[in-house]
Amino acid sequence: MRKLPARFAALVMPFFLSILMTFIVSLISTLRSVGLADHLVQIWMGSWALSWLVAFPTLLVVLPLVRRLTSMLVEIPR
Repeated sequence: MRKLPARFAALVMPFFLSILMTFIVSLISTLRSVGLADHLVQIWMGSWALSWLVAFPTLLVVLPLVRRLTSMLVEIPR
């Protein structure tokens, strides 16, 4: 399988991060709201889809700010 060029890392990393984070957080939130309901998976997937639609573009916007804040606090070896 061919890999994407390195220039796509700035999109691929937040893409996967947003999928995994929203998947876990929406499951916890859905379980807390409805418990082990009969249609838990359908409710969860609806919550996850909406969460991801917000999270991915948000990550793309805030990631440069987070990198700057991190560089203010962390010594990066050269």
